[in-house]
Amino acid sequence: MSTVLSVRDLKVSFPSEAGRVDAVRGVSFDLESGKTLGIVGESGSGKSVTSLAIMGLLDENARVSGSIIFDGQELLGKSDKQMSVIRGNGMAMVFQDPLTSLTPVFTIGDQLIEALTVHRKLSKKDAWDRSIELLTLVGINEPERRMKQFPHEFSGGMRQRVVIAIAMANDPKLIIADEPTTALDVTIQAQILDLMKKAQDETGAAMIMITHDMGVVANTADDVLVMYAGKPVEHAPVRELFYHTRMPYSIGLLGAIPRVDKGEKTPLIPIKGNPPLLIDLPDACPFAPRCPIAVEACLTREPDLAPVATGTGESHTAACIRADQIEDGGVIGGLPVYPVPEIPESSLTRTPREQRPVTLEVRNLNKTFPILKGVLKRKVGEVHAVKGISFDVREGETMAIVGESGSGKTTTLLQIMDLVKPEDGDIVIAGTKVEDIRNRAHERRVRRDLQIVFQDPMGALDPRMTVSDIIAEPMLSIGMPKEEAYDRVDELMDIVGLNPAHSDRFPGAFSGGQRQRIGIARALSTNPKIVVLDEPVSALDVSIQAGVINLLDELKAKLGLSYLFVAHDLAVVRHIADRVAVMYKGAFVEHGDVDDVFDNPQHPYTQALLSAIPVPDPDIERTRQRVVFDPEAMAARPASV
Repeated sequence: MSTVLSVRDLKVSFPSEAGRVDAVRGVSFDLESGKTLGIVGESGSGKSVTSLAIMGLLDENARVSGSIIFDGQELLGKSDKQMSVIRGNGMAMVFQDPLTSLTPVFTIGDQLIEALTVHRKLSKKDAWDRSIELLTLVGINEPERRMKQFPHEFSGGMRQRVVIAIAMANDPKLIIADEPTTALDVTIQAQILDLMKKAQDETGAAMIMITHDMGVVANTADDVLVMYAGKPVEHAPVRELFYHTRMPYSIGLLGAIPRVDKGEKTPLIPIKGNPPLLIDLPDACPFAPRCPIAVEACLTREPDLAPVATGTGESHTAACIRADQIEDGGVIGGLPVYPVPEIPESSLTRTPREQRPVTLEVRNLNKTFPILKGVLKRKVGEVHAVKGISFDVREGETMAIVGESGSGKTTTLLQIMDLVKPEDGDIVIAGTKVEDIRNRAHERRVRRDLQIVFQDPMGALDPRMTVSDIIAEPMLSIGMPKEEAYDRVDELMDIVGLNPAHSDRFPGAFSGGQRQRIGIARALSTNPKIVVLDEPVSALDVSIQAGVINLLDELKAKLGLSYLFVAHDLAVVRHIADRVAVMYKGAFVEHGDVDDVFDNPQHPYTQALLSAIPVPDPDIERTRQRVVFDPEAMAARPASV
């Protein structure tokens, strides 16, 4: 096979007020036609900057050095005009957010035709016919009608299909996909990954798949490049990297991932600390401050990416001076590289579920929204967002609600959190019916028992308030004396693993994982009986996510908390939940013990959801049978839970 792309010692830096940011510090790899390179790492590791450098899409203030040879020609030094001849023709890119990739004021047809005619001399009819062919190829029904529509008239998954069609338009030799499925539901993600493979087969292109999801890498990649602090730290074929991992950072990434195919409730293994700032890095291993097996020699110089022998004969390099001492399974000297954290067992686990107090009960909950039309907002119909759902949550239990976007999960949460009489059904919080709440003072007393942790920790915290004020606010609002409230702040910060000495700082001074811990401390401040968790880890890197999930498990055991957990990541749900309800079009289609539902799903929608979750194991992932859900067959089924 011919080498399509050859990158050598690529370095990218940006000026900043604090000094020069070395975002990429020496990336080298070769990529052959028809092959896929997976690039993984935490936020800030240099993955996306590497891809933008290859495409020539970096800001003018970026300083780029090294060599990028694409299809026999050096790209560095080419003008933007010269690069625009190659972009979209020889190279194509699929970005994370399809809505920002498409121009909202032009139709889908206009944008497809432009992608074709900019690089080829095609007649209007030929360009139209080719566009129809491309939309059909990516699975968009009624392509003639869809060509005349605008991006906002498409769902997220459909928009990403259009972006892939544009990427395929001119049969490129290289496709770069930067987190192409992150913003999509899991079943749509599975379809898009299949479609990316189809696009590669149709065009014969080489592909770079940039992702933080090791399951996606296991599904798609031939080779894997793990990046940390702007530099590759491990590079190997996909099976070699997953089964013979030799870099402690890579071992940590794999150990931090919850597995949808495993029911054991063992704690996840977080990578402690945060990636370094890429300004004036010392000549030492950048991972050493977070590495559990670092020795003094790790601080004397930064290790090179050097070959390691694993006995398989495969090409394998790692940037670790102890790589040759590490054995398969992430073991060194007979002990795991990362010791498994200890999480206390709750005494409630020995009490049968039916004997525990009910902290939240929902009976026959319904919610409809009117469909309004015209200037006078005339009602022309209704949307049934929630249809007669019932469940209860017991003390010390985690109840999860899962489903795709639009299934009714968030509407259910808002109904519960709003503390207003539902339009139909009952909500009972710690023994108090919501419809029995008499006044503001009574509502405050009920509100103490029910708190929420939001998805985006930065958006949920007021940037103008100190952490101390943020955590104390709920306690002050329920009438706790000021001195007592602020005394409790230090205790709460200690409980969630934050340094109480940092309570006078603002949220912007903390990392994403630390900000989520602040949100959890705030939720715990009123000693609630139940905490609602709305996608609490989906915005976090996998290594940080593991620490937050372990913290939630620990708090549940220590404080006897109940959680109502809403998420689209079923691997996280499998790890954290005791019971699960699967929601589809406003109703529960399956509901029960989490292991029963995951190990023996009865409903075709649940089966499709579970089969679409990528498993971080190449052998398992590439031999699994996908279950495709047919909504029409579902409509013909009798209603049941």
